[in-house]
Amino acid sequence: MVPDTCSTTEAAQRLGMAVRSVQLMVDRGELQAWKTPGGHRRILRASVDAWLSSRSGTPLAGSAAPAPTPPAPRPLTLLLIEDSVHFQNLISMIVKRELPRAELHVASDGIAGLAMAGRLEPDLLLIDILLPGIDGAALITSLRSHPQFSRSRLIVVTALDEAQRAPYAFALQGVPVVHKTELVTLLPRLLVDATRGAAASAPV
Repeated sequence: MVPDTCSTTEAAQRLGMAVRSVQLMVDRGELQAWKTPGGHRRILRASVDAWLSSRSGTPLAGSAAPAPTPPAPRPLTLLLIEDSVHFQNLISMIVKRELPRAELHVASDGIAGLAMAGRLEPDLLLIDILLPGIDGAALITSLRSHPQFSRSRLIVVTALDEAQRAPYAFALQGVPVVHKTELVTLLPRLLVDATRGAAASAPV
């Protein structure tokens, strides 16, 4: 079967180029061609179509479509539920330094935090015990018992000392707790441990 070919002029019209440009493409091997005994170039139409396809990104008819690009992996997602703007900023700074590729979301009260947790299903939750709008201990207990958050990790941040935390012991059992005065020194290690699924953090 004789290959389907075209002249240099026809190829130039197909490609929207000058004839000389097509000749140079042949010389560079970008188009498949040969010369007839009379010295005329004959260009393989399939090579013209392939060149056009490579520029437009459109697959040739009958050719296999490229495999779909797999979706990008979800970034590590953190949710901070904290009403103090000062501590929001401090914790955000620590998170960005220790986990620069993580995606941090912030809620200023328990109700908004609960709604965001349901929407985001974060990998890690950082929660203050004392929150406006909801009992922080009740929020923690609810999150820990809900199947939707079974893969999430939890860190509690609080201004309460150990004695003041006694009424919340039922909610804090097995959960890393950081006093707000120790955030800079203790939180970085806990963040790394929690995001690696280390034993230092407990599943919610």
